[in-house]
Amino acid sequence: MSLRYIGSKARIADQIAAILGPWPGQGRFVDAFCGTGIVARHAADLEWPVLLNDHLSSSVTMASAQVLAGSDVPFTALGGYQAAAAALDGLAGARGFVWREYSPASLARGVERRYFTEANAARIDAIRGQIATWESSGTISPAEARLLVADLLAATNRVANIAGTYGCFLRNWTANARQPLRMVPRALRQKPTAFEASCLDVFQIAVTADDTVYLDPPYTKRQYAAYYHILETIAEGDSPLVSGITGLRPWEHKSSPFCYKTRALNALISLVDSLPAPRLLLSYSDEGHVSLSDLQSHLAAMGDLRVHEVATIGRYRPNEQASANRNSVSEYVLEVWRTTVNHSPGSTSQVKAVA
Repeated sequence: MSLRYIGSKARIADQIAAILGPWPGQGRFVDAFCGTGIVARHAADLEWPVLLNDHLSSSVTMASAQVLAGSDVPFTALGGYQAAAAALDGLAGARGFVWREYSPASLARGVERRYFTEANAARIDAIRGQIATWESSGTISPAEARLLVADLLAATNRVANIAGTYGCFLRNWTANARQPLRMVPRALRQKPTAFEASCLDVFQIAVTADDTVYLDPPYTKRQYAAYYHILETIAEGDSPLVSGITGLRPWEHKSSPFCYKTRALNALISLVDSLPAPRLLLSYSDEGHVSLSDLQSHLAAMGDLRVHEVATIGRYRPNEQASANRNSVSEYVLEVWRTTVNHSPGSTSQVKAVA
């Protein structure tokens, strides 16, 4: 269920998990910028209770699906997960919001947006509508609805006529975009884990003195709320007022200070300083506009700093300009053990799974 996603840690999640280590018996793994949830899934496999958070509903939806176990989503009323996915996959299209705004049908509104073929866009509308109907009627639980929406986001991404993000669409149809959209059920985790999910500004997360916090903020000017606006619309299931050639939904209220070169370092240091957790893991990529040396000097003043060089990997290339730049980036994990946190070793965090 891979997804083209800026800053994805899919290729280095094993190394991050090795630094994290198994659950020590107290506290949670707080994935504060959870993205697609691949690191949180590895933490859950290490038996950590997990708190997922992201400012985008689409990211929280995708990440939640990563940590769900089969027993969390029985789909009793529909005969199981496979049957539910098959029922959605068999739906005819419906001419709704995605069809109207993000397929060639949008030409009637003044601009032809070629994100999806008309057939695939109509299928997205039909499937999203059916999931909403099932949830509102009580046929499926909120957790089951979230899983199916995550599967729809993955299916959408497979047939999107884009170079890598939804910041623009391609003029000519790719081979993948011409393929019919298919709902493919994923392999769920075998063992359930306690987890919570929130969709908050990162500065609003309730972190305890028992938690371990993982931070993977954006380090470049690319605003995720704009670059993944269509996925956000599908996750929300709404019909926002969109504008421009790309059909952007309103996104500025979810702009990230970490995407501004002049604000990123101060925002990150302020965030770390505000967290009561004794241990923090910070992912860092050297393609960003915050320097590693600046980060090190600030974090070292907060506690015991350990810098792990994780890997050198191929650079994400969403467009021709990105392809013209360097081919690889170096990935690090900066591990900070805080010396100024009042931490009670005997305290524990009570965590319950929520939908």
